Amino acid sequence: METPTHTLGNLFAQLGLPAEPAAIEQFIQTHSPLQSGIMLCDAPFWTAAQASFLRDEMLNDADWAEVIDELNALLHAK
Repeated sequence: METPTHTLGNLFAQLGLPAEPAAIEQFIQTHSPLQSGIMLCDAPFWTAAQASFLRDEMLNDADWAEVIDELNALLHAK
């Protein structure tokens, strides 16, 4: 069985955010760096639904987990 491969664009679309590369880059520039003690899903810029999706997908190690982890790393980078 093949596991789905998600991209940052897919993740942003899933979160209801603009998914174009320039919009993703702008989002990352606007919201980073996150403080080291803040989990991605607890960042103040998510809606409750977005935060819940991110938290649930990571806790369940779902097929979105890899790309969520990528976004986490990008937002925590200095």
